[in-house]
Amino acid sequence: MKKKFRTALVQMKSSVNKEQNLAYSLELINEAAKDKARLICFPEFQMAYSPPEQKPEALHKIAEKIKGNFVSTLSYSAKQNKINVIATIYEIINTNKQNHKVFDTAIIINDLGKLKSVYRKIHLYDALGFKESKKLVAGSIIERPTRTSVGNLGLLICYDMRFPEISRILTVNGASILASPSAWVAGFMKQEHWEIMVKARAIENGVYIIAPNQVGNIYCGHSMVIDPFGSTLADMGNREGIEIIDIDSSRIDTIRRTLPLLMNRRTDVYKNYIDVFESDL
Repeated sequence: MKKKFRTALVQMKSSVNKEQNLAYSLELINEAAKDKARLICFPEFQMAYSPPEQKPEALHKIAEKIKGNFVSTLSYSAKQNKINVIATIYEIINTNKQNHKVFDTAIIINDLGKLKSVYRKIHLYDALGFKESKKLVAGSIIERPTRTSVGNLGLLICYDMRFPEISRILTVNGASILASPSAWVAGFMKQEHWEIMVKARAIENGVYIIAPNQVGNIYCGHSMVIDPFGSTLADMGNREGIEIIDIDSSRIDTIRRTLPLLMNRRTDVYKNYIDVFESDL
């Protein structure tokens, strides 16, 4: 594992055209590799923009199986460019019982082109006037962090960021970098929430957070990379494209020694209240 490496943060305005978005993604992978990035992270809904009024049947026609053309093409590019890729797709569910609904899925492809992790978003955005569950099915598994040439990567997706449990579970299972592909909807206080959540998850866990976001359409942009102490290494504002950021993984150990939040946890106390997590508030 390399202690120091470059990552490419992607901020994109996905169109409704899957092929167009795939072609653009390949351009960005090539560009990142030329800039000597070892990891590139795409936002949620990379495959296509799904307007709020879009019917589940229409989205289902865009979706693919996990080893379909979209992922296979990205895998080939990852291998050719020797770069780790975090990407997102709408994934077809192998059942006819979901009324054309699909998974919102993030994947990790390593720099050998191998698919190493598949995470299906577990917290659907049924809030603030939106109802993702009309078109999406929630996953039920938090995938263990994936060992790659740039470190142990943990995945969450967008609305998952509002639930600190998933970030902590990934961290205590060995994640040094949390990637949260997102399509954060713009609106009153939404950008503020985004920035606060991303920084909080980094600080409380002593990890790097890479948070690529959609921009334009209905989304707020401001893709970010935050270091383990909460310093902002990148904020892309409303610019579309990629930004290259230098990551130093040794900073994780340095921060965790000086601010030992994980070591100072009182798990002996917390375990007495675990049943609270199963209650409805």
